[in-house]
Amino acid sequence: MRMTPRRLAIGMSLWIPNLCAGIRVRRFSEDWTEATVELHVNLLTRNYVKTAFGGSMSAMTDPYFFMLVMHQLGRDYVVWDTRGEIEFVKPGRGVLTAHFAVPAAKAAELRERARGGAKVLEWFETDITDAGGDVVARVRREVYVREKRRVTEATA
Repeated sequence: MRMTPRRLAIGMSLWIPNLCAGIRVRRFSEDWTEATVELHVNLLTRNYVKTAFGGSMSAMTDPYFFMLVMHQLGRDYVVWDTRGEIEFVKPGRGVLTAHFAVPAAKAAELRERARGGAKVLEWFETDITDAGGDVVARVRREVYVREKRRVTEATA
């Protein structure tokens, strides 16, 4: 069965770590250039002072940049999420949203830079916003990209 954006969004929303953390994947675009994820702050996902737990906000941003890059580059590339940074700007309440974008031109640039087996590290950024559009947190995720050895050796 081929992995479609819709199937992945449903699967990621039902995946136990996301389901229990109140994380819902609203969509992956058909061309794998965008994703939208929500965090529902509730009794299970809030901290001691009844605002969004920082770990949940970090978890809601964990795999999405690397997944967008991976699906655009295809099976000939190794793609990993290697590091993350989060700056908490204000308390998060209600439904929080993060939008991820990796334009096709950026994926093409990463493909070119990784050609021949070169190790590429690229930072991506997004904001987590509340229902009013206010920034709750700023997030940076580092993605690792490398052409697989079997591909590099075949073209050498």
